[in-house]
Amino acid sequence: MLLAFHGATTMSCDLETDVAVTAAAGFGALEVWAAKVDRYLAAHSLADLNALFVNAGIAPLTINSIEFIAFRTPDEYAAIRARCRELSRIAQAIGCPTVVVVPSPTPDRNLPWAEVVAEYVRVLRDLGEVAGQFGVRLSFEFLGFGWCSVRTPRAAAEIVRATGRANVGMTVDAAHFYGGGGLLDELDALDPALIFAFHLDDLEDTPKEAITDATRVLPGLGVVPLDAICGRLQTIGYDGPCSIELFRPEYWGWDPYKLAAKAREAAMRVLAPHFRVSATGG
Repeated sequence: MLLAFHGATTMSCDLETDVAVTAAAGFGALEVWAAKVDRYLAAHSLADLNALFVNAGIAPLTINSIEFIAFRTPDEYAAIRARCRELSRIAQAIGCPTVVVVPSPTPDRNLPWAEVVAEYVRVLRDLGEVAGQFGVRLSFEFLGFGWCSVRTPRAAAEIVRATGRANVGMTVDAAHFYGGGGLLDELDALDPALIFAFHLDDLEDTPKEAITDATRVLPGLGVVPLDAICGRLQTIGYDGPCSIELFRPEYWGWDPYKLAAKAREAAMRVLAPHFRVSATGG
């Protein structure tokens, strides 16, 4: 299993710092926060961006993310589609295989599930075609928040399977799994080939209604059943990448080198009983 750091864990840092701390902590890859790429490219070329990763020996794992991709007006969707094309072009230039895409809020609580599925299948087929022109995959990440239209692995997997594109898969995020009320048995039914990313994170002991990105904590410090989640993923044969995605503002104030080191130590304690983890994958 390739272990990666995530740019959301150090949100207040720039991309150059993210790459440096990822390497220093012994991670093999980085999930790249898209807004940091935008800021970097405002003053640098794509060649510079590629060299940043190559020189550090860090693989860009994903670009994260395009948010709220469905139930948009024609003008809004045109902007989503253009963003997909731009991030896919950047991903191709730096050898990044995947762009993460995120579902939208539920537009109407009475909307039938079949219509939700149909909307995402339409959108993901179209965006998948756009990304496919650059040899890039899309990873659809369900969100556990109560306002989201796709909240569980079962729901995301149904949509991905119905999309029927080889370059469209899903992200399993441990915090969103717990927050969205996902069942461990749902993980048993997943096709590991359709899981393009796994986010390892934990949550404070709060009601699920109180969960936000800011209530995340280092793996092993919270209430998410990480051992059970990892065990189920191991059982179905998942051995793809895992990254540490923590949005906690408190952590953004820490020294980023110390944070990345603590994140890797915490991740290894959780993952080691289930996976063979390395800095280069496999």
